[in-house]
Amino acid sequence: MDTTMLLKWLIPASGVLALLYAFTRTRWINKQDQGTDEMIDLSRNIAEGARTFLNREYRWLSIFVVVVAGLLIVANLGQADSSWWIAVSFISGAFCSGLAGFIGMTVATKANVRTTQAARTSLGPAMNVAFSGGLVMGLSVVGLGVIGLGGLFLLYDNALGWELAKVINVITGFSMGASAIALFARVGGGIYTKAADVGADLAGKVYAGIPEDDPRNPATIADNVGDNVGDVAGMGADLFESFVGAIIGTMVLGASFTAAFGADDGTLQLAGVMLPLVLAAVGILVAIIGSWFVTVDEGGDPQTALNTGEFGAAGVMAVASYFIITWMLPATWTTEAIAFSARADYTALGVFWAVLIGLAAGLLIGLITEYYTGTEYGPVEGIAEQSIAGTATNIISGLGVGMQSAGVPALILAVGIVGANYFAGLYGIAIAAVGMLSITGMQLAIDAYGPISDNAGGLAEMSGLPGEVRDRTDKLDAVGNTTAAIGKGFAIGSAALTALALFAAYMRQAEVQSIDVADPVILSGLLIGAVLPYVFSSLSIAAVSRAAGDMIKEVGRQLDEIPGIMEGTGTPEYVRCVDISTKAALREMAAPGLLAILVPVIVGFFIDKSMLGGLLAGVTVSGVLFAIFQSNAGGAWDNAKKRIEANYTGADGETHGKGSEAHTASVVGDTVGDPLKDTSGPSLNILIKLIAVVSLVIAPLL
Repeated sequence: MDTTMLLKWLIPASGVLALLYAFTRTRWINKQDQGTDEMIDLSRNIAEGARTFLNREYRWLSIFVVVVAGLLIVANLGQADSSWWIAVSFISGAFCSGLAGFIGMTVATKANVRTTQAARTSLGPAMNVAFSGGLVMGLSVVGLGVIGLGGLFLLYDNALGWELAKVINVITGFSMGASAIALFARVGGGIYTKAADVGADLAGKVYAGIPEDDPRNPATIADNVGDNVGDVAGMGADLFESFVGAIIGTMVLGASFTAAFGADDGTLQLAGVMLPLVLAAVGILVAIIGSWFVTVDEGGDPQTALNTGEFGAAGVMAVASYFIITWMLPATWTTEAIAFSARADYTALGVFWAVLIGLAAGLLIGLITEYYTGTEYGPVEGIAEQSIAGTATNIISGLGVGMQSAGVPALILAVGIVGANYFAGLYGIAIAAVGMLSITGMQLAIDAYGPISDNAGGLAEMSGLPGEVRDRTDKLDAVGNTTAAIGKGFAIGSAALTALALFAAYMRQAEVQSIDVADPVILSGLLIGAVLPYVFSSLSIAAVSRAAGDMIKEVGRQLDEIPGIMEGTGTPEYVRCVDISTKAALREMAAPGLLAILVPVIVGFFIDKSMLGGLLAGVTVSGVLFAIFQSNAGGAWDNAKKRIEANYTGADGETHGKGSEAHTASVVGDTVGDPLKDTSGPSLNILIKLIAVVSLVIAPLL
């Protein structure tokens, strides 16, 4: 067996390794103590609610997948450069995306109660359980992604013996399937969790004066279910889609980019196509190694432990990337056909620098996000201070923080794009996205840790455990809010590079030579693309508003009509609230999802393929900046509320805590920010990539 064939088999094998390691961590989690009978019952209710929602959502999505697969078969029959097998790729991508979310959510609902029980002893064991639950999610995503892409590449390239260009065209369906499921999972999960969260906050904290995690609050179980279906399953599907989208975009550009550089035997071209797959496979090993660095002792800082794991993984990946790239690519290659940039000579070292740029850009965007959303930094403290003056100033301050937070990430992305292009052309920009996402396993583990910790705190509150237990879970949860915000920033940053890579791939496949904004047709496409994130966000926010209104009415009804709830002698009807969120999410997620799929199809087939290119440019720029604004504003509002709940001492020298006017203002601000940071904001990065990948899939047909 030659080296190339060995690599082709090792790529999916690394995905199997990821799933095996995730399985061992799951077994370890299952062996941990679950605590009291009351804790077990509450956790079982959360798990059942989450499972019920996903089952109903996936049944609806399975119909959608079958219909789209049928259309893909019809559209690609008889195509020389494509095949009806693209429907197999589409179904595989959808299945792997859904399975990754299901695995992560299932383990998260097992880890939450065990984290609570571990927190009864000390902080360290509690964090180990929560992080292990997140690690299962992270490894499931990268493992299934690499198995899916690596397996399809083996099937099409070796078993069916297709030309490389046809192999890549058909594999793009995998990304489309992943993107479609990710959008519906993110939007549906976001509507579910925010309907419950807003209902629990407003109806509980503001109107009835009880915490959202108080067992007397009828929406509390639905709220905890929402953490899992939105922030675990939804985020898992989101980063799964980013991960495979970046790899496929790089494969497309790798084939066309390297074809101009001699190497008549195709060796360089195959290396350019396989490089992103190999980097992703090695990233799995790096994530496993990085997880060993995440430990904390009692009294320690969980944020430091998580940062150690993340930066440790990034350092190991940087070193590994150097040896992989210099081994797979020739030291220097040149061409006279300058189709991708002003340079005619490229080096393996230049490709390595592009990967390093992407990795650094992802980490820097994460750090900037941490600054704007972290409880200990100026922006959040400023919102807490403005809350003392009332709700209006809280909201104004939060809007300002969100707008300002888009500035530095935009500069980082701009510098990263220019730098990656300088070193390796458009292929460099695409491989930079792969570099940014090469530690997805670790990044998603850190992100999924947040909702597990949040659930653990809720279970501690509902179970009436001692105050020191809630203090430990609150410490984990406060860090989890920041890691969630960092994860969203990371996903948005990777979306920008991935969408740009897919955009460039679309231009090559559709044979669009350039995007001239002076052309009225292209300018019209640019404007349509730029407005899509606003229309999309309005649909998802309005959906949350309607669903939250239903939830607030139901909570109010139960508090009025069920005797003894406030006294603790009556039992709220938790199932009614869970059902309201479920029905609302399934009802409302269709319109935003179909918008993303139908618009590029209509523009591409019925208007002009160049106009579709302009639309892609507009939706990418507008969507990335609007997503950063929404996610960071919502995260800052959330942590400002937590800062006040921890007894904030304002400039007036007085302490403002729970029940104060400043707290009421912060709760309202957090409620405004909730759909921004957990529904519309993070969904936008899927929107821009789904539009790009749909355009790429239909490009050979235009």
